[in-house]
Amino acid sequence: MDRADFAARIDHTVLGPETTPADARRVVAEAAEHGTNACIPPCYVAEAVDEAPDVTVVTVVGFPHGQHDPTVKREEAVEAWEDGADELDVVVNVGRVRAGETDAVTDELGELVATVPVPVKVIVEAPLLTETEMRRAAEAAVEADADYLKTGTGFAGPATVEDVALLAEYLPVKASGGIETYETAKAMLDAGADRIGASAGVTLVEGFDG
Repeated sequence: MDRADFAARIDHTVLGPETTPADARRVVAEAAEHGTNACIPPCYVAEAVDEAPDVTVVTVVGFPHGQHDPTVKREEAVEAWEDGADELDVVVNVGRVRAGETDAVTDELGELVATVPVPVKVIVEAPLLTETEMRRAAEAAVEADADYLKTGTGFAGPATVEDVALLAEYLPVKASGGIETYETAKAMLDAGADRIGASAGVTLVEGFDG
C-alpha cells in the first residue's frame, strides 16, 4: 500500500456540533489536496460538492444517536444523496439493538438501503454494545444489504482493534473514533478495517510510513 492508496482509505472528518460552513469547506479542500475522502454534516453537502466535485463526499444520517423515526432517516438519506453525497454513514438505533429488537433494526436499515443508490455504512456504536449486541447489529446490517459497518460516531468512545476484527467477520469496516496517528490507523487496517474515519485525516496522511 502506497501513500495514495492509504489516503484513499481515509474519510477526513468534521462532524462536531459547532461545525461551521467554513469548517466543512476547509475539510473538503484538505481532502482534495491530500487525496482523502471528506465526511461532513448533511447540511453542507450541496455546497461542498459544488466546490470539490472530484472529492468523495460522505455524510451522516440519524446522527449522532440513531433514534430518529425511520421515515425521517430515509428522507434524510434521500436528501443527502440528491445533494450529491457519495456515501452515507447511518447510525443504528442502539436502543433497539440492545433490546433485542433485531427485526425492527433490520427492517429500518433495509428500507433505507433500498431507498438510495449509494453505499451505506451502518454505525453500530460499538463502545456502547456487548459482543453479543455488536454481532446482532452486524447481522442486521448484513440482512439489510448494507455495504459497510462502522465502529462508532466517535462520541461514545474510541475504535478498538478488537471491535474492528469482530465486525470484519461480517462486512468491510470503517474504524472511527480516537484515531489520531498513522500508527493507530495502521493497526486498524491490520485488524481488518477497509476505511478510517478521523478528524486528523491530514495528520494521518502526512505521517504515512509504508
